[in-house]
Amino acid sequence: MLDGDTVVLAPLGLVSEAYPEALRSALSAALPPAATTMKEVCALDTRIGQVFAALAARADRELCGGRADLIGSHGQTVYHWAEGGRVHGTLQLGQPAWIAEATGCPVVSDLRTRDVAAGGQGAPLVSLVDALWLRGRPGVCAALNLGGIANITVVSSAGDPLAFDTGPANALIDAAVGDLTGGRLDHDADGAMAARGTVHEPLLERLLAEPYYALPAPKTTGKELFHGSYLRAALATAGPVPDDDVVATVTELTARTVADAVRSVHATEVIASGGGTRNPTLMGALRRALGTIALRTSDDLGLPAPAKEAYAFAVLAFLTAHGLAGTAPSCTGARHASVLGSITPGSRGLTLPAPGRPAPTRLEIFRR
Repeated sequence: MLDGDTVVLAPLGLVSEAYPEALRSALSAALPPAATTMKEVCALDTRIGQVFAALAARADRELCGGRADLIGSHGQTVYHWAEGGRVHGTLQLGQPAWIAEATGCPVVSDLRTRDVAAGGQGAPLVSLVDALWLRGRPGVCAALNLGGIANITVVSSAGDPLAFDTGPANALIDAAVGDLTGGRLDHDADGAMAARGTVHEPLLERLLAEPYYALPAPKTTGKELFHGSYLRAALATAGPVPDDDVVATVTELTARTVADAVRSVHATEVIASGGGTRNPTLMGALRRALGTIALRTSDDLGLPAPAKEAYAFAVLAFLTAHGLAGTAPSCTGARHASVLGSITPGSRGLTLPAPGRPAPTRLEIFRR
């Protein structure tokens, strides 16, 4: 809800399911650098939309008692077209009509493209929510999301917020585990493989030489760059490396590049969220790399770390429904702030609030 210039968010819980194995395999097979067909893109758009629809209907029942008014769907990113320091386009699949049909709710989707059209990177798109949430904290605060790609939003009293992708978070870890286990595993559960391994310094130095890390912000990247073939090319120059050492090395790469980015913006505190926070080996490596810089998770501030990004996109959908901008140009590099996304009406009808509300300046977490 909006209370004056404050967005009040009351977290209700988390409902989560893995993709069905057949869909996960089809999606992985279609992602860059693999080739695909328009038929497969259409099939993925439909099947992902259907899976999202079933889960949204379940979340409405279990968390909202069937009373949800609006659904925000980020979609599944399959390509982020970044070249020459600019983003030219971005593509998320998961047709929102399936969600509207299954739930009856209007759906806000395709949230990134408007910012790209305004000259922005289209990411990190949660930066406005981070800025509203963390405004007023002492020092220089960096909100860190550890998804496939790691990104930070930097908030301080000294100026406008700043945000950018630091590099891989889980992307190369997952790619390594998938390759090394022949697809039997798709991630390093509890950081077990990395914990058994030793960082291979020549491989780490090879990976740290990636030019992306030296680019100025704002900047974004994705699995278009950091994927299995990218890692295999690096391994080809490193000689034989034991499996656990490979995973330990790419885990250290994530920790090192995040910490380097955090130090570059003179952050005094890091608040982490995302799936990577459930990897104790990664979090331990990050804590060591950060040294005296405080590291905590978003749970400490009232937002469950595994669900924080989902809550952020719910807030962005809420802002869109109210005709309010969902971007901070200083974070994405856009020419101006934009109202994000497209709205797919549901069977319950579509009634938008009256325009003219003030732009929010704060986000408050309501703790029950």
